[in-house]
Amino acid sequence: QVQLVESGGGMVQAGGSLRLSCAATGRYFNLYGVAWFRQAPGKEREFVAHVMWGSTTTYYSDSVKGRFTISRDNAKNTAYLQLSSLKPEDTAVYYCAARSGFAYSDYFKANVYPYWGQGTRVTVSS
Repeated sequence: QVQLVESGGGMVQAGGSLRLSCAATGRYFNLYGVAWFRQAPGKEREFVAHVMWGSTTTYYSDSVKGRFTISRDNAKNTAYLQLSSLKPEDTAVYYCAARSGFAYSDYFKANVYPYWGQGTRVTVSS
């Protein structure tokens, strides 16, 4: 069982940066893959990034590749999402999620993650 709490959201102008954190409690967090998703008003939740348990393998959606960086510090039971070169279309509630397995076929699908945080809101103004 893992509990996740996000923080670090806020309001920022286009071109700015934010760092989101996802703090985990519970055992064996270092064995879980962690993903970030986001959901904008009126839209479905979409995949943003994923980091494997060893933190050396990462995946990104095309819309954020080159601008966002996912990382984790297993000693601190925390995952991060660095948001840079932000655009108004990045405005959304950002969620972290965790699961114990991994598959190339579904790591980007929200419904395979059993553990979710409450979300943190990011607003980017033009």
